[in-house]
Amino acid sequence: MLLYDPVMLDATSIVAALDSAGYRVTGPRRRLAELVAGQDGHFTASELATLAKARRLGISRATFFRALDLLAELGVVERIVLPSGEHAYVACARSHHHHIVCSRCGRTAEVADQGLAEAVAAMARDSGYRIQTHWLELFGLCRYCQRRVADEA
Repeated sequence: MLLYDPVMLDATSIVAALDSAGYRVTGPRRRLAELVAGQDGHFTASELATLAKARRLGISRATFFRALDLLAELGVVERIVLPSGEHAYVACARSHHHHIVCSRCGRTAEVADQGLAEAVAAMARDSGYRIQTHWLELFGLCRYCQRRVADEA
């Protein structure tokens, strides 16, 4: 399985994505970009909002959620569904890929398509549907948590 290097999106890359898409780069958007870039693994919107409030960043709740939706629209964060059904976000590359999420610590890895596009094309042929998009989220234990579990046993 081809794993990408862990995505280390920095605030500058996020701000550049906003700027290149023609959006104003306001103070609150810059501060949100810094918060997102500082996350290791997935995060929920409420976790990020709580962190912003604790750091007294002065981002209104409405601005916070609108900006997070905008970052998702621009492809610098992706919304994922956790096994619990809760929605979370992960900073990621702006190319087609899938996520593997550690169900213990939340660490996230991006994986290449690995032939899924061909399988989706076959499903489209067999079903008669014109499939417009797909996503895949895999959950398990990262190598670090696997070691911890083995050490705890």
